[in-house]
Amino acid sequence: MTNARTRVNIEFAATGVILLIVALLPLAVSNDYWLGVLIVSMYFAMCASAWNVLAGYAGQFSLAPAAFAMIGAYTTGLLAYHSGAPPWIGILAAVVVSSLIGLVLGRIVLRLSGPYLALTTLAFAEIMRAVISNSINITRGDLGLEVPGILQSRLGWYFLFLAVLTLVQAGFYFLLRARAGLYLQAIRDDEIGAASRGVEVVFWKTIAFALSSGVCGLAGALYGHFAHFVSPELGLISQTGLVIIMVVIGGMGTLAGPLIGAFLVYASSEMLRDVGGWQLVVFALLVILFARFFSEGLWGFVRRLGLPRNHRALVAGSGAERKG
Repeated sequence: MTNARTRVNIEFAATGVILLIVALLPLAVSNDYWLGVLIVSMYFAMCASAWNVLAGYAGQFSLAPAAFAMIGAYTTGLLAYHSGAPPWIGILAAVVVSSLIGLVLGRIVLRLSGPYLALTTLAFAEIMRAVISNSINITRGDLGLEVPGILQSRLGWYFLFLAVLTLVQAGFYFLLRARAGLYLQAIRDDEIGAASRGVEVVFWKTIAFALSSGVCGLAGALYGHFAHFVSPELGLISQTGLVIIMVVIGGMGTLAGPLIGAFLVYASSEMLRDVGGWQLVVFALLVILFARFFSEGLWGFVRRLGLPRNHRALVAGSGAERKG
């Protein structure tokens, strides 16, 4: 227990450093385009962190993070479009609706495991995207939906996303330091063993699923208001693939990893935009290499280099637990 909490403290300190660097970046980046790239990176960082809590800490491999971001975006968008609801009500509703759908879906699917869970959540994601695409009278289908903005300044949006991302990371930190976080990691490492020790496995997996879904919905709602537009493309499986790539490259089952992966992968994808589809090939190869040789991702590699020798046992222990 002490080692797990020490690792979380170290990772949260690293997260604070990353977020501080992000807060200072506007001093060097004044171009609106690249500020927009960083804002979208923060959107993906929220989705990646949410998916990481479910898959990296609870061991439940869902293929629906992009679908829940889409649900959150359409919740606030539809409320604004049909009833003129102000953005703050739409964003709160997006979190509630996404969490409730995640709670219900979790109760249904989380008795499954492995490929069955992944396929079930993939089917759910595709069904939700099809429903939104075909409900033309309500959602305008593939034409998309205009969403009102909140702020006029690109810099204002930047710090709004940064503030929300900071709150999300702080929330996950306190969750993982609490007994609930230990339960989730126990379920990931040995579900049968956790159940034999009195952990309510289905209950805690469902809570993790609802929490992950709610944060993805929050990210999607903010993105919708930032972009002034939402469409079913938000829920494409390729978007989920991008989230998973970010977590694997950054470091699965860590607090800092999804942030590193989100900023690195999305910024790199923008730089490689001119080479077309080859960027996907590059990231796919990187995922294969990291999964095979650097299972702890970039964060694991960095902390192995940077930590004093007396802390390296914690890192090795963390990797051994996940492999087990």
